[in-house]
Amino acid sequence: MARGGINKAVVQTARLAILARGENPSIDAVRIEMGNTGSKTTIHRYLKELDDSETRLTITEAPIDDELGELVARLAQRLKEKAQEPIDLALAQFEQQKTALLAQLETLEEAHGQLKQQFDIQASALAEESAALQTTTTSLQTEQTRNAGLSQACSDYELRIKDKDEQIRSLEEKHLHARDALEHYRNAIKDQREQEQRRHEGQLQQVQAELRQAQQSALVRQDEITQLHRDNERLLIEHRVTAKELTALQEQTRKDQALQLKLSEQVSQIDSERTLLQERLRVAVLESQSRQESLATHQQANKALELDLIKAQASIEALRLAAVVATAPEQTPPA
Repeated sequence: MARGGINKAVVQTARLAILARGENPSIDAVRIEMGNTGSKTTIHRYLKELDDSETRLTITEAPIDDELGELVARLAQRLKEKAQEPIDLALAQFEQQKTALLAQLETLEEAHGQLKQQFDIQASALAEESAALQTTTTSLQTEQTRNAGLSQACSDYELRIKDKDEQIRSLEEKHLHARDALEHYRNAIKDQREQEQRRHEGQLQQVQAELRQAQQSALVRQDEITQLHRDNERLLIEHRVTAKELTALQEQTRKDQALQLKLSEQVSQIDSERTLLQERLRVAVLESQSRQESLATHQQANKALELDLIKAQASIEALRLAAVVATAPEQTPPA
């Protein structure tokens, strides 16, 4: 059935217009004359009916002598129509192949656009990761510098603590020496008193005779005892001062130990942060390598798609040339 209101009268009008211009009323020419509407099969059928009608009318009106010429003309027309049928079939196949190739080309262009968009997104993400990696590297260098400073500070504090320990050890040794000297003095006084007591008991009978000498000796001893008491008081004062200094040093040592513990905690925290930053750096490097490999794969796929597109365009161009050659106007044989 004809499409879009195409009928025999419309086909006849278009055919007459083409003949009036002195052109060959082929199927494509009639279809173009009608505004590229109608089925080629229907147009071919109407043209055949019109040719048959004109042939019958010509044979009826023509003299008997012209029948042979008309028969030859009809045979030539039929041969031309027979030759036109494979051309029309080839054109229909060409149109189908062209439509399929255009659809495939559109699909390939859409896939190419999607791949290009993915490539742009991945390139942007890679740039962001590179910036983040640079920032992380800068932070790591800063933390390493800070860690080195803290390590140097810890070393300085350790040296100061060692110096304080040496001072405390020296004061403790002095204190021990003072205690030993005091103890030795007390023991000497005690031994001396015991000896004097024994001597006094042994010389009790001689006391009266040696009272003057004993009193003098007692005075001398009293002076010595007074001097010993003074020395003892001086040693006690020195001992109190030493004890105060020792207490102050112990307090400073506790503060230094607390500060050292705090610094150790800070060093541990910095080591943990440095380990975390190193791990993040390693993960970022691995992700960057993976994205670069994915980018190379997408680039290879893009190249393959571009090659397929070039091949498809070459196929379309070859089909177009074949169609042009097939639809070239033929030489009409003379009647």
